[in-house]
Amino acid sequence: MLVIVHGPPAHPARGAGDRPGDGILPAVATEDDVRRIALSLPATTERPSYGSPGFRVQDRLFARIHEQPGVLVLWRSSVEDKDALLAAEPDKLFTTPHYEGHPTVLLRLAAVDEVELRELLAEAWEARASTRLRATSPLP
Repeated sequence: MLVIVHGPPAHPARGAGDRPGDGILPAVATEDDVRRIALSLPATTERPSYGSPGFRVQDRLFARIHEQPGVLVLWRSSVEDKDALLAAEPDKLFTTPHYEGHPTVLLRLAAVDEVELRELLAEAWEARASTRLRATSPLP
């Protein structure tokens, strides 16, 4: 049986039988996880952005798959919040000159698990959702 797996290339340290979440290796986030989690958030839709999947709340982009494989663009509440997060988590988050002065970070999906991905997507959603939507549709 042929199985096709989409997403970033396999981790070089993994053996042929090692799977994320099997107790041998920690589970890592995938683009499929991004889609599933983002679309579970209130009033979220998926629409292409710069040729890749983008996730919007009330037509405001809060996350999108980056052109670089295994990378996610996430909105933050402010540039100051972005800078603090980048300083605290440099192994997981980074930026490029293109995003200087803009409240977005780039996330290495292979560096986080599903729980942390859910938290970061929820924070991005909250940064872009209206006050009214946040009040009427609080996140769990």
